[in-house]
Amino acid sequence: MSRPSPTVTVMIDAARAAGRRLTRDFGEVENLQVSRKGPADFVSQADQKAEEIIYERLLKARPGYGFLMEEGGAKEGSDKTHRFIIDPLDGTLNFLHGIPQFAVSIGLERDGELRAGVVLDVMRNEVFWAESGEGCWLDNRRMRVGVRRKLSEAVVTTGIPQLGVPGRERFLEELDVVTQEVAAVRRFGSAALDLAWTAAGRFDCFWERGLKLWDVAAGFVLVKEAGGTVIGLNKSDPVKGDFVAGNPSLAAKLAERIEGKIPKKR
Repeated sequence: MSRPSPTVTVMIDAARAAGRRLTRDFGEVENLQVSRKGPADFVSQADQKAEEIIYERLLKARPGYGFLMEEGGAKEGSDKTHRFIIDPLDGTLNFLHGIPQFAVSIGLERDGELRAGVVLDVMRNEVFWAESGEGCWLDNRRMRVGVRRKLSEAVVTTGIPQLGVPGRERFLEELDVVTQEVAAVRRFGSAALDLAWTAAGRFDCFWERGLKLWDVAAGFVLVKEAGGTVIGLNKSDPVKGDFVAGNPSLAAKLAERIEGKIPKKR
């Protein structure tokens, strides 16, 4: 069994502290003050407080590191080689509707490369963590991507463009192709958890477009350390937000179908 490094231990502790605050706020979700950032894109006091908790804990433990945060933006540190990438509440819309499917996500970048990730499934109290070369873990259990090799047996997950977000027509074209190829498609509303569950083999693949770095930084490390791969769609850099993640065989097949938008002949 691998043990998290001191830095990852700090990341886990910060995620758990934020998760405790989110759990309390989730129980009082109807009383939260909510402001609109855009159509179907909300920011609540819960997001902001959770991010403050994470930032303060990580800053105290690693005072020179830089930060990229969904709510607080970028903050440079004296150490130019390390940066934490934080999504304090991935699945905000679920949270605000009382749907218990949301996460805290913290990634660590070193010299421009994603090297560690922590995703806390707040309501299930599951901590997924990974470090380069150390594997992917759910608490103390080693996680690996699924072993299926046929798309027709695969359960894949995705994100659907929300109100006001471009890409609806392209998504519907891709969905039409994918549903003719796979056993089932699921949509749960938290990219960080979709990636964590793909790393754990619960989903066989995950595809989405238009995500931000804080949505995927931790999850990409989880998938890769679980033996999976992340493929940028149309030869793009996956950290730009358009990608397929999953076990290498199925991810490559799914990306080929999505890019071509042509169902395989049966």
